[in-house]
Amino acid sequence: MTRATTDRTDASASRQSAPEVRSRAATRPYPTKNDLPEAGRLETIGLLNQRLADAIDLQMQCKQAHWNVKGPTFIALHKLFDEINGDVAEYVDLLAERIVQLGGIAEGTVGIVEGRSTLLDYPLTLSTGAEHVAALSDALAMFGRTVRVGIEEMNELEDAGSADILTEISRGVDKWLWFVEAHQQGG
Repeated sequence: MTRATTDRTDASASRQSAPEVRSRAATRPYPTKNDLPEAGRLETIGLLNQRLADAIDLQMQCKQAHWNVKGPTFIALHKLFDEINGDVAEYVDLLAERIVQLGGIAEGTVGIVEGRSTLLDYPLTLSTGAEHVAALSDALAMFGRTVRVGIEEMNELEDAGSADILTEISRGVDKWLWFVEAHQQGG
């Protein structure tokens, strides 16, 4: 067996054991003096990891649109999509850091995101500004809806800090949805 084959086999074995590691991490958070009840923190960690997967997916969809937009509105949309991506990157960081603050593990690998995101797959064959505007507005709207559901979940768990983070993200996503949808309106 060659070194490359051995490396691939070792990597494959690591990936196969990863779910077991994640499940153990989900049942035993890191110790913290955070006074939220452990059961609530565990539930919050799981819910926030779901929103994290959606946020990372949204971030990549923004870049997909940014890289591939064509047509007479190219420069305006290219810049807009990049600005949205910048803010979504901040949302990703807010979510991941909150998970860790609660004693959890932020699960943001490509494999986790691919298996967990609730957003629709971004169509790879789009090119015109109008096509990207339609697809990205759909993604922003869907993400905004899941974030608002998350706010209600955090309120039920009496985690005002996490609800506040999701409220901040909701306001930002609504703003970006307005900016993107404005390209579809009034014309």
